[in-house]
Amino acid sequence: MENMYKKSFYACGVAVVTIILETLGTFQFLFHLDKPMSIAAAILIIAAFCWITEWIPLYITAFVILFLQLVWLLPVLHPVATASITSTSVLSPFFSNIILLFLGGFVLAALLNEYGIDKIIAYWLLKRTGTNPARILIGFMLITAFLSMWMSNTATTAMMFSILLPILKAIPADNKFIKALPLGIPFAANIGGLATPVGTPPNAIALGYLQQAGIHISFLQWMIYALPSTILFLVIAIVIILLYCRDTKVDIVLPPLEKKSLTTAQISSIGIALFTVILWMTKDFHGMSMGEVSLIPVILAFSSGLLTKNHFLQLPWNILFMVGGGLSLAVGLKASGFSAHVVNSIPEHVSAAILVTSFIVITVIAASFMSRSVAANLILPLAVAFSSIQPVLAILIAFACSVSMPLPVSTPPNAIAFSSGFLESKDMCITGTAITVICFSLLLLFVFFQL
Repeated sequence: MENMYKKSFYACGVAVVTIILETLGTFQFLFHLDKPMSIAAAILIIAAFCWITEWIPLYITAFVILFLQLVWLLPVLHPVATASITSTSVLSPFFSNIILLFLGGFVLAALLNEYGIDKIIAYWLLKRTGTNPARILIGFMLITAFLSMWMSNTATTAMMFSILLPILKAIPADNKFIKALPLGIPFAANIGGLATPVGTPPNAIALGYLQQAGIHISFLQWMIYALPSTILFLVIAIVIILLYCRDTKVDIVLPPLEKKSLTTAQISSIGIALFTVILWMTKDFHGMSMGEVSLIPVILAFSSGLLTKNHFLQLPWNILFMVGGGLSLAVGLKASGFSAHVVNSIPEHVSAAILVTSFIVITVIAASFMSRSVAANLILPLAVAFSSIQPVLAILIAFACSVSMPLPVSTPPNAIAFSSGFLESKDMCITGTAITVICFSLLLLFVFFQL
């Protein structure tokens, strides 16, 4: 408790010092900013400090952003800007289409988990892998990646490890393959989130910023763009892990799955999930936005009693508020003119390829050492200001967040795998760094061939 108070004190100290510096005109003098831009920059600095250090919870930082923009930034905006931005403009990102999309994804994940549908899917696939170690690794990584397309990658990793532990106990401790599965699951969870807009927060954050810029990418369009990359990155991860864990001469026996008929609740949950996914992927046919479609599983799951009030309270609302805070921050940066100022500060001779490369490098480094959602929230508001390349750049930044996994602390799935006790730090650093570097290189190749 004392440590928490100390961290909160540090956060307040940074905020107070930043506000004092802005009030004294320091930012205006050093960076040639007007008053609204200076305040927007100060809010960005405060948010960055709080997000990176986590001195206060990430979702509370979102409320700090909201409060500062309402009481500090809005009153000083130029009349021209004020005509197009109000308090509603700053508040609306907290319940935007992107937030609804993620809410629907969380509800579907709760249904899959509550009625054991995720385990049924996992066992069904694993039963078809046989006892060959390489095939079992591929099976585990495929099912982990598939579930991470629809569920939290953290929850997917935890669930897969509950299936994995009895298998690991049957592998001799001196066999290198005992490390392969604990490595494969978190890496597949990280990569699998790329494939759908609801797979991981950076995807939703990128879509949210693009929507603010007037660019709308459908669920199906995202999957058409992201699924091939997901499959390629998965193949790379599988090859690297198999090369690292070459001693695979061992037969593995999978635990038997108790055969039971699907219950009415399970069938209903599967029906709701399939119905929602089909609607997400057929927006052009029915005309509803992804956010509007996402209300359907929420209404059906809770009105039918499949999920209860306790499930509702346990949804990861903190993630939704954090994403909303980032989107709200972008509104202020744009309305103040700060985003445009950053763009205009870039020399004209700098090519689009170099700009995109710079953003990807920064993203990979940042996401390797901090929350991927934080990295996306800090980098994307500035990235989407480059209107000529914003769709490609925003998507590539989301991708870069997901492929950055060199350390045990880089992502929650990595941390779960490392805490299992089957891995040493060097195991994850060697394989994770190799995957990150190769996937990063492929993203750069895409940049140079497309821009």
